[in-house]
Amino acid sequence: MTGQGERAVASALAGAFLAGDRTEPGLVERGGAALGGHPRWLRRVAVGVLSHYRDPPVDRPRELATVILAADSFQTAVSAARRHEGPPLRVVRILAEPTRMAGSRWPVATVDDLADLAGLLDLSMGHLGWYADPAGMQRRNRVPALQLYRYRWLDRPGRAPRLLEVLKPRLRRAQRMLLDRIVGLVPAHAAAHGFVAGRSARTGAAPHVGTDVVIGLDLAGFFGSVSAHRIYGILRVAGYPEAVAHIVTGLCTTATPIAVLGTMPPGGPVDDRYALRRALTTPHLPQGAPTSPQLANLSAYRLDCRLAGLAAAVGATYTRYADDLSLSGGPEVARQTARIVGGVRRIVSDEGFRLNEGKTRVQPRAGRQTVTGIVVNERANAARADYDRLRAILHNAARTGAQGQNRGGHRDFRSHLLGRIAWVEALNPARGRRLRADFDRIDWT
Repeated sequence: MTGQGERAVASALAGAFLAGDRTEPGLVERGGAALGGHPRWLRRVAVGVLSHYRDPPVDRPRELATVILAADSFQTAVSAARRHEGPPLRVVRILAEPTRMAGSRWPVATVDDLADLAGLLDLSMGHLGWYADPAGMQRRNRVPALQLYRYRWLDRPGRAPRLLEVLKPRLRRAQRMLLDRIVGLVPAHAAAHGFVAGRSARTGAAPHVGTDVVIGLDLAGFFGSVSAHRIYGILRVAGYPEAVAHIVTGLCTTATPIAVLGTMPPGGPVDDRYALRRALTTPHLPQGAPTSPQLANLSAYRLDCRLAGLAAAVGATYTRYADDLSLSGGPEVARQTARIVGGVRRIVSDEGFRLNEGKTRVQPRAGRQTVTGIVVNERANAARADYDRLRAILHNAARTGAQGQNRGGHRDFRSHLLGRIAWVEALNPARGRRLRADFDRIDWT
C-alpha cells in the first residue's frame, strides 16, 4: 500500500467517524461500512480517537485523518497489509457530512463549509476555486487576461523596487466581503495603530511624546513576508473549518507569476532583491488588497505581544504603525538602547520578520524625535519643514495660480491640499487655521 493509499483510508475513516453519533459502537459501525468489513484493529483506532478528542473535531477532518494515520494500531494494520499478512486496506464507501464551524470568540460570520462560503461571497463554486487557486496555477499563467491581478513595478532609488499587485474587480468585491464579515471582526493587538478603526498615526505617536529617547525600527517587506501559513492559522483560530480556512487563505494571498518576476527592474542591494523575489514567489499578502492591512496586523499579533512584553520589562512604551516599530521611555531606557534594539532584533527574527537595519533610529531628546513622521519632542506635531513647505505652496498658489504648484501631477490638487491641511490641523489646530486662511486666498476658477 502506498503512502497516498494509507492517507485515503485514514481520510475515509475520519469522514465516517464524524458522520454520526460519537460512541465507540457508532464509530466502529460506520468505519466498518467505509472499509467494507470490521477488522480487529478498527475498534482500537476508534477508542484512541475518542480518548484523543473531548469533542468531535467537526471543523478539522484532515487533522483527524492525521491522528488516525499515526495511530499504532493503524500503522500495524498497514505493515501487515504490505507484507500480505493481513487483509488489504481499502475504501469501499465514503461516509461523510459537511464540516461545521467551531465556536469563535469573535462575531465573525458563520461559514460551515465551502458551499456556505460561496453563498457568502455570491460566487459559484467554480469561481470560488478559480479565485482561491489552490493548485497554484496562477503562478504559471502567462496570459494577462486570465490573471487575477494587474502588476506594476515601482522604481525606488537606492532600494529594491516595489510590486503593486492590483486585484481585478470581482475578486476585490469578494475580499471586501471577507473584510466586512470575517477578517475585520478579529481584533488587532492594542499596540497596532495602522489600519485599525479609531486609531491612526497620531494615536500611535501620542504615547511617545516628551520621552528621553525614542527608538524607531522598520520591518522590511512587511506585507510580502506574511505567508499563507500565517493567514491559515489566523482563520483556524477564528473557528473556521480546515477547508474553509484553506480557501479563504487562497482568496487573500497570491504567488506572483514567474513571468512578472522576470520583469523586475534593477535597483537595490542584492540581498534585498533576493529576499523580495523569494517572498513574492510564495503565496503572500498583495499590497493594495482590501484584506491585506488587517491580515498583516493579525499576523503580527505574536510579534506585538512579545515586543510589548519586552517594552514593559525595561520600562518602555511600544507601538506599531504598519511596518514602523516605536519604543520610548525615560532615562533608564535611554541607558540601554543597544540592549533594547538587540532584543527587538531577536524577537523580530524569531517571529519570521526582518528588520530594515538601515532605518533603525535612536533619537534622544536633544534632537528631533519623530514617530511615523510626527514630531513628538514636546507634543505631537507636524515637522516644521513639512509645514513650511506646505505653506509656501499655498502662498505661491494664491499668488501665481494653483496649477503651477501641482508638481506632483495630482488629479484633484484641491482635495490633495485640503487633505494635507487636515493632517497638520489634527496635530496643531493653530497651524491648521493659518494654512486654511492661506488656502482660502487661492482662486480655483
